[in-house]
Amino acid sequence: MKHHRGLEEFTFYKEPLEFNKNTDRDFLQYCLGATLYMKGTRNIADKILNKSLPSITSIVLDFEDAIPDKDLNNAQNSVFSQLLKLSEAISNDTFSINDLPLIFLRPRCPLHLADLLRGLTEDTAKILTGFCLPKISTYNCRQYLDLISFLRQKYGSKLYCMPILEGKLIAHRESRIKELEQLKQIFGTYRETILNVRVGGTDFSSVFGVRRGINYSIYDLLPVRDCLSDILNYFMREEDNYVISGPVWEYFLASKDDSLNTASDKSMHRTLLAKNPVLNECIDGLLREVLMDKINGFVGKTIIHPTHARHVNGMQSEVREEYEDAIQILETEGGVVKSHSNNKMNEINPHKYWAKCIIQRAKAFGVIENEFEYLKLFAS
Repeated sequence: MKHHRGLEEFTFYKEPLEFNKNTDRDFLQYCLGATLYMKGTRNIADKILNKSLPSITSIVLDFEDAIPDKDLNNAQNSVFSQLLKLSEAISNDTFSINDLPLIFLRPRCPLHLADLLRGLTEDTAKILTGFCLPKISTYNCRQYLDLISFLRQKYGSKLYCMPILEGKLIAHRESRIKELEQLKQIFGTYRETILNVRVGGTDFSSVFGVRRGINYSIYDLLPVRDCLSDILNYFMREEDNYVISGPVWEYFLASKDDSLNTASDKSMHRTLLAKNPVLNECIDGLLREVLMDKINGFVGKTIIHPTHARHVNGMQSEVREEYEDAIQILETEGGVVKSHSNNKMNEINPHKYWAKCIIQRAKAFGVIENEFEYLKLFAS
């Protein structure tokens, strides 16, 4: 896998690196980008083999909210069949694991995860990157993580989990801090198993009976913003270095027209924050929220429509100025220096963790000359 495939004519200042499920975890955790959630009943194997979704680098096949009870067995059988088909294609050398998206399964609960594990084989486990664990809490966390650890030992395969922080225990202020503290302690015991932490923006919104409109972001919903802020506070600290993905954006256009509207200002960030048009109402709302995600430390985002992948992944790329600041900070032993762009000070020790994060994101998504070039990345 490699972000921004299909942009052979675009010149990066620094190209993104390739990755697959066997890539070192410390780098792989930055690589998910736009993670597409799909019903477990959807046939995705043929599209993967035909390479018809070039922007999609990570997928969650969902058995939870998206699947009615009556369709659950059919969904499981379909997913196992597709995993086997992909496994056979790789074994026969008709398809490369380097072209395989990172694939995760989303069970309903620990008991359902145990049922899914019984259906896996050594061959199909090699296709999976791991499992997305919904409504994680102190009541079910160890059950989930012990099952993942058992599977890793059984097949000797790199399998990970992505716990989703959502639900009332985290949404409600009186229980949130204790719950986050205890979850963080548990996660620390299983750190090598956890690839990514995800957040349930829609779930938090439902607790408070609110929903952001197309011209607003999740950060405009005060009770939800408080939940996200506390999650970042607990899990984004340098000593833990969890990578946290941004919440899902719910809107997409009925038509496929997302052609360029106006973006005359080279500072697309300023254009978005001023709510001036860039592409269209839906995509501009997505871009505005991704910008806020990125400013606050989220990496990547859950998506529900494949056309959103190129916009989310494009916005993850770093601009040359910030990349050069990061390099300068990491190559300087201390003190304060003027940036290469002569417009800011780089204070070495306070900015070092920021610089490390910038370098990892640059490796995963590449470095572009300036903000105006984001628009070219959306063409992929």
